[in-house]
Amino acid sequence: MVNAKKRVLFVSSEMSPFLDESPLANLARMLPQALQERDNEIRVLVPRFGVINERRNRLHEVVRLSGINISIDDNDNPLIIKVASIPKTKMQVYFLDNEDYFHRKAVYSDDDGKFFADNDERTIFFCKGVMETVKKLGWAPDIIHCQGWMTSLIPLYLKTIYKNEPVFRNAKVVYSLYNETAMENLGKDFARKAGLNSLEEAQMGSFNNPDLTNLHIGAVTHADAIVTNGDSIDKELLGHYAEKPTMRHTDEGFEEQYVTFYEQLMSQVN
Repeated sequence: MVNAKKRVLFVSSEMSPFLDESPLANLARMLPQALQERDNEIRVLVPRFGVINERRNRLHEVVRLSGINISIDDNDNPLIIKVASIPKTKMQVYFLDNEDYFHRKAVYSDDDGKFFADNDERTIFFCKGVMETVKKLGWAPDIIHCQGWMTSLIPLYLKTIYKNEPVFRNAKVVYSLYNETAMENLGKDFARKAGLNSLEEAQMGSFNNPDLTNLHIGAVTHADAIVTNGDSIDKELLGHYAEKPTMRHTDEGFEEQYVTFYEQLMSQVN
């Protein structure tokens, strides 16, 4: 990105200041702005969890992007796109919303700490919704950077169902690994539903047993490059990305670190 402006799509399951601070949410907030300030073209897509206050954060619907239906298990689920600006910046964030999946005052678990039974479908809805939103935008990213287990299907979709879509044809996908804990197995029906009537069970690979490690394995298997965050990444994952371009995130000077990493990735021939 030192030599030319690039289009970078950030897809994150969490982002401050809209959700509580965490390493993932904080980096999802700071990295896009840092790259935009270096004259790159940025888009940010996140779920519109019900704990995000629409009035306080001044979310409003983008009517021209809304109206898509996301099919899961033969059920059509309306996708609503909302947008808000980060205070004191020129950066906009797109929120993917649906009344059934996201209009609850919690993120992944209820007040008793019980993991939502439909987190499988919420994940599928978000990941497919990202793909369909970018298609409707008609905006072709050079880099798609996914952060958080809820984005883990996107590398798979990019390399299978959506591989021939013009907006994705030249995109490189980066997947960030975090030591996430707020996650339980998404259940035995996840792979079938996530296949969207287009992928066979064998193609779903590790997603057939969708615990946290296997979601990460599925994502890194199809990603072009990996970023590791923290010292507690499951060692089982190493063998799945050892031969791929990999960067370890450091807090100091991270802006230039990512600029260089993206540049190196873009220089590779597909």
